[in-house]
Amino acid sequence: MRDQHPPAAADAPAAPTLTPERPARTGPPAAAPVLLPPPRTAPAHAPHRPPPAAPAPRARTLAPWLRLLPGLALVACATRLPSFRPPLWSPDEGFLATQARLLAAGGTLYLDVVDRKPPLMPWLYEGAFTLWGDTSLTPVRVAAVLAQLATALLIASLARRRWGSAAGRTAGLLHLLLSVGLNPEDTQAAAFAVFLLPATAAALWCADRRHWGTAGAAVAAAFLVKQTGAVVLLPVLLLWWRAGGGGRDLARLALGTALPVLATALVTDPAGFLFWTVTGSGAYASFSGSVPHVLARALVNAALLTAASAALLLPLARAGRAPAELRLWLGGSALAVVTGLHFFGHYYLQLVPPLALLAARALHRRPPGARAGALRATAGLAALFVLWGLLAPRPDTDHAVRLAHAVRDRTVPGERVLVWSMHPETYWLAGRPPASRYLTAGLLTNHSGGRSGARTGEPYAVPGAWHVFRAETAADPPHLLVDDSRGGDWSPRHLPILRTLLAERYRPTGTVDGARLYVLRDR
Repeated sequence: MRDQHPPAAADAPAAPTLTPERPARTGPPAAAPVLLPPPRTAPAHAPHRPPPAAPAPRARTLAPWLRLLPGLALVACATRLPSFRPPLWSPDEGFLATQARLLAAGGTLYLDVVDRKPPLMPWLYEGAFTLWGDTSLTPVRVAAVLAQLATALLIASLARRRWGSAAGRTAGLLHLLLSVGLNPEDTQAAAFAVFLLPATAAALWCADRRHWGTAGAAVAAAFLVKQTGAVVLLPVLLLWWRAGGGGRDLARLALGTALPVLATALVTDPAGFLFWTVTGSGAYASFSGSVPHVLARALVNAALLTAASAALLLPLARAGRAPAELRLWLGGSALAVVTGLHFFGHYYLQLVPPLALLAARALHRRPPGARAGALRATAGLAALFVLWGLLAPRPDTDHAVRLAHAVRDRTVPGERVLVWSMHPETYWLAGRPPASRYLTAGLLTNHSGGRSGARTGEPYAVPGAWHVFRAETAADPPHLLVDDSRGGDWSPRHLPILRTLLAERYRPTGTVDGARLYVLRDR
């Protein structure tokens, strides 16, 4: 193709020709050109490697928890190591074990065996006994470790959502360390207080994410473990209000709370469920007794938990105003401790999850060195409480074991016995069924280990209990009756019905550590 540019004018001067050999110079010498090496090319036979794929969002979400879980699991096992030492830690374990054995044998809760508690814990023990046998509490103690671990993970998640990963790790660790900061009898028993904690933490976790139906179900689970667990509804309602307070969300929360409770009442005995969990505990929950005794118990247990969290007190004092839902959670838990004015040490465990969250927030605001120092000090204090649990003697358990041997020696399997005591574990240790649905003398006298000088006796029993008791002992009298009151104000000499029963139908057969044993006269 011909060139389309117009021809140059004839009178235009010719432009100079630049050759590579002699370039034109119009200024200072030009720098020498930089010769670049040719680009490297992959050999023809090299395979093509695509760039590495980015991790999936779910993997990125789970990775921090997979790193956190082993450490928290190790701490949970270490802090609950003493729980596996004795056969029993508290009368609550003995009560639950005896209940579960009766239920596994076909008994009905609130009819054949009763307690002032909802049914989840007896069912948990019954399930463990069905799967692994009823002669050891090891399965439920493993479940208690898992319950504390689950609570720590939920607390860590709540803190991480608010203040970051480091605060989450701190909160989970603090929960496990503070959870042993009381008398080992109160912290190591696989009983109500330990299994209440994951349900309360789950209620806050779900409400924090606006899962209102599930939050209600968690509130119901907390109540069905122990009535005072229902106070977690207070911070849940606050979170609902702060989220907008929609009527539809409130309906989900209400249904999630009410339906499991109603279903549980129908599965058991509705009238019995209502009486034993709500209306039949007036005398037990009302105050009577020595004020100094009650005050001393309250102060001692508060002092123990304060000592366990001593390294956190100053950061908490300097942390400023905490989120309202956490303050309400702590306040509601304190209300649960006060309810009934018994002040048992295990009541204080309900304070631990919100306290761990508040302490993690406080430490998050401190320099890294101060934060690490507070954690080390809290771990050292927890180690002292664990050591206490490993080394402390268990005189009550030793007494119950000796008494159980005596009961077993004087009866044969299947023979019913009556142990007039506040320690129902004797039934379970002896392997003998109780002669009454009332497993402790407290239900028939209003005696309680948390009171001194309280009104006790037949008039203060659970309404109708003595009528049922007389019918039970008349229809099928116990082969052996054990008076383990040891001269207390709830001993048979203060109770005309029991004193008459002993005088008319029983004769002494020996003593064990001050407990008197009686056998039927016609044997």
